[in-house]
Amino acid sequence: MENDYSSIIRQRAQHVFDVMKPRVSEADFLRLQDAFELAREAHAPQVRKTGEPYILHPIAVANIAAEELHLDVNSVIAAFLHDVVEDTPHPLEEIRSRFGDDVAFLVNVLTKREKKNYDLSKQVDNFRQILDSMQHDIRPIMVKLADRLHNMRTLSSMRPDKQMKIAGETDYFYAPLANRLGLYHVKTELENLSLRFRCPHEFEEITTLIMNDMAQQHDRLERFRIQIECTLAEAGIEASVKVDYRQPYSVWRKMRKFGDDFNHLKYRHFTDVVFTTPPDVDEKTMALHIYSILTDRFKEKPGGISNYIDSPKENGYQSFHVKLLADFGRWQEVHISSERMSRNSQLGYRAENSHDIIGRWVEKFRHVLRDIDSHANGIDFMERVTSSFYNDDIMVFTPKGKAVILPQKSSLLDFAYEISDEVGNHAKYGRVNGFLSSIKAQLRRGDVVQIFTDPDVEPTPDRLNSVVTYKARNAINAFLDSRPEPKFNRCPHCHPIPGEEVIGFRDKNGKVTMHKRDCQVAIRMASQFGDDIVSVDYVPDGRLYPVTVAVKAVDRYHLFLDLVDCISNKLNLNIDNYNTNTVDSIATIDISFGVHSYMELQKIMSHISGIKDVDEVRLVSCNV
Repeated sequence: MENDYSSIIRQRAQHVFDVMKPRVSEADFLRLQDAFELAREAHAPQVRKTGEPYILHPIAVANIAAEELHLDVNSVIAAFLHDVVEDTPHPLEEIRSRFGDDVAFLVNVLTKREKKNYDLSKQVDNFRQILDSMQHDIRPIMVKLADRLHNMRTLSSMRPDKQMKIAGETDYFYAPLANRLGLYHVKTELENLSLRFRCPHEFEEITTLIMNDMAQQHDRLERFRIQIECTLAEAGIEASVKVDYRQPYSVWRKMRKFGDDFNHLKYRHFTDVVFTTPPDVDEKTMALHIYSILTDRFKEKPGGISNYIDSPKENGYQSFHVKLLADFGRWQEVHISSERMSRNSQLGYRAENSHDIIGRWVEKFRHVLRDIDSHANGIDFMERVTSSFYNDDIMVFTPKGKAVILPQKSSLLDFAYEISDEVGNHAKYGRVNGFLSSIKAQLRRGDVVQIFTDPDVEPTPDRLNSVVTYKARNAINAFLDSRPEPKFNRCPHCHPIPGEEVIGFRDKNGKVTMHKRDCQVAIRMASQFGDDIVSVDYVPDGRLYPVTVAVKAVDRYHLFLDLVDCISNKLNLNIDNYNTNTVDSIATIDISFGVHSYMELQKIMSHISGIKDVDEVRLVSCNV
């Protein structure tokens, strides 16, 4: 068996050498072979859970780095050596002396740090170490993705608890990272392997449903494919046409997102049209030409276009999507892409072999990471990373046509903070495609957004629930943290306001919480913690406290206007909410507004009581 493995090791290593030989100098080729020899020697005593020699893993990682990710020679050398320092007695200095500073840097990033005390957890520290390397170089992340991809491909040999740990990391961290780097095929494989090991029953069920659907739909989908192929051929256009089913993870995610079962899920598959771009014709012109030809042959679904050529996704994905009606009466999603666009979806940011393009891409990652890193720690750091990098993007526009890229589920408030902290802090309302909208409303791809501000509007804690970008959350938290800390906390049950009869209870940290004297919570606490009661002088502090009053009156013409005139014009207050219900000529009206003190509230209620036909005014609630 040992001889058999020796043969397998030589063959697989030789494949890596064959892939790299045309791309490297003779000197680098010798370094590559030397790296393999060191890795084989260092890992010689070790075996994997499968019982195979451990060296097969570094060889596999090097092969993925070389063949699937097209990485440079130092990255492939680092792939051979990525576990040497961590798992064998060979120190990093040996790597440096034999292979240089660059390889040593890559291996060092890929080596997990053993600590007595981790900042939060070993996993989060490892994630952060990998992301921190992006400040200098993106290649360690690429090698790490190759490592993770092979680990996932061989995960079946691990215990179920280990499978869950590694699959969870992959779904949360590595697959979205591959997506952000534009490595669509890596991302897709990682997602599906993660689902397979996290939820094996669901994975098998969805896989079976997909296979059955493929068999049932094959003939008519093949007919639709041939119709497109022939239509383009008749027009003299060289293109490949194929039908692709969405992978189990993608189907699973869409089922969860839309609440549909498999049979009611739209667009379980799509038709991919990849064209050859003729000389002297730009890709967009060619894509639109194909679109024109196909919509002459098939009916187009209104509003079914997504133009990712002019507005690429943040990971660089480009294509022209359109929905066409097949002759069997179903809308079919068709993706029109050039050969370059199709290739780029596999190689991501590295597909464009341009240092300028790669540099701009990497620098954008670095800028966002630096900003996140300066404002977050531990889990908060990871949450901000995932919200900034790992969501699919939408592109929205200012009224002047400037594109703004935001994560999916972003709100107008996220958009406002992308413009500036000043606009975000004072955003009052917005217009989306010309229509009035709350700043908390979610945006959709292609929306034209206008933000209107008011200097009196300031961030409140509830706004944190309406934003997803790290920039917005950071700005809101910074503003809230800058405000003076209140001397007292208000009871969340009775919501006292300045001027009311209140009593305070001091907790073990010395913080005082105020209660109305008739608050049931205060009464209960007084019977148990009487020694903690303190006197409180609760005076107006300039803040507005939301209240709601109920008005009962005889319904009549002009009653609404009289109430509004009293509150808005005579008392100069903004009405936040007005709700009325009239039964048998008796109107019951709830009015919400803000007051500075209990004395002011009494004055307002007295003014309302003086309105003709008003019979009763009472306080319903004082809100937080």
